[in-house]
Amino acid sequence: MAGPLRFRRSHDQWDRARLRRDLYEPLNASIGAQLTTPWFKPPHGYTGRRLEMDNGDRALFVWDDDAFWLGNTQTPEALWRTEKYDFTEVPYPVSRWAQRELLAELELQDPWLARYEHLSWFFLPVFFSKDGRESTRTFFADHAAGFPDADRDAALGFYERFLSTGVLDDYRYTMAAKLGTSERLDRTRMSATMAEFNAAKLLTDAGYAVRPEIELDSGYALDFRATRDGESTLVEVTRPSRPTGRAADTPAAAARETALSKTDGQLAAHPETVLFVDCSSFRDDEWAALTGERSGVGYRPAVVFRARPDGSIAGYCDGEEPLDLAAAGIDP
Repeated sequence: MAGPLRFRRSHDQWDRARLRRDLYEPLNASIGAQLTTPWFKPPHGYTGRRLEMDNGDRALFVWDDDAFWLGNTQTPEALWRTEKYDFTEVPYPVSRWAQRELLAELELQDPWLARYEHLSWFFLPVFFSKDGRESTRTFFADHAAGFPDADRDAALGFYERFLSTGVLDDYRYTMAAKLGTSERLDRTRMSATMAEFNAAKLLTDAGYAVRPEIELDSGYALDFRATRDGESTLVEVTRPSRPTGRAADTPAAAARETALSKTDGQLAAHPETVLFVDCSSFRDDEWAALTGERSGVGYRPAVVFRARPDGSIAGYCDGEEPLDLAAAGIDP
C-alpha cells in the first residue's frame, strides 16, 4: 500500500527529450498516458509538465537544476532510486505550484469537497494518494467523517472551522496520514482517526497547545502531548463504535471495552497518561445513557466526551484529572 503523496527529487539533468523517453513513454506503454502542459505557470526558472494517465492517475514534473516528481501512479524506473519529500521539504515555489494544480483538479472532481478550502489543503496528501484517494473522499462524502445523524456539509464545516485555526498545520503529514491510504474504506478505523482531531479540538478549546505522535523511550508512541503554562500531560485517544450490533451492547460496556484495549500497552507503560474516550459515534440516546450514569471506563484518569458537528463538545472526567477542561465543556 502506497503512503501519502510525496515528491521525488532527482539531481540528474533533465530536458524535454529525456522526460518523454524516461517518464512518458514507459507510462504510456504500461497504462496509457498523455503529456500535457500544466494548468498553472511553473515556478520561475522551472519547466513543468503534467502526465495524465488513462486510468485516472496523475503526475506532475518540474525541473531546473533539480527535478521534482509528484504522482499517484507507477513510478518510472528512472526515478526509483530518488528520495521522497513532503510538501514542506521541497522549495516553497515548487510545493505551492504543485498544490495549486491538485487543488484545482479537486475542485473539478469534487467541488463539494474543494469548497472547504483548509480541509482540502490539509488532507491533500491522502485525497490524491495512490491507494486512498477514493476511500478518503468517500469517507467524508458518504459517512459524514464519522458523525452519526449528520450530513456531510455539517461534518466538513466542523473540521474546516477547526483546521482553519492552523493549530495542526505543522503536523499536517502526521495527522493527514492517519486517515489512511487504503483502497478499502474502513469506516471504523477512519472514525477512530477523526477522534484524534476531536481530541485536539477539545484540548485547544481548553487552552492547551498540542503536539501529536509522541515517541517515548519505552518504544511506545502516544497520541498527544498537551501543554499549558509550562505543564505538559500525555494523552492517548480511543473511540468506541456504537454499541448496537457489538458484543458490548450498552454504551457503558462499549466505552469500557474500547478503553480496555489500550490498558495493556501504552497506558500500562505510562500510567500518568490521560485516556480520552471519544464517543462521537454515539447517537443522542446512547450518549444520554452514558452520561446519566457517568460510567467509568476501567482506567483513570479518563475523559469521556462527545463532539457534535455544530462545534459543541460535552463530557465528564473519571478520576483525578491533571487537565483543566472546563472551558471546553467537560465536567470535572
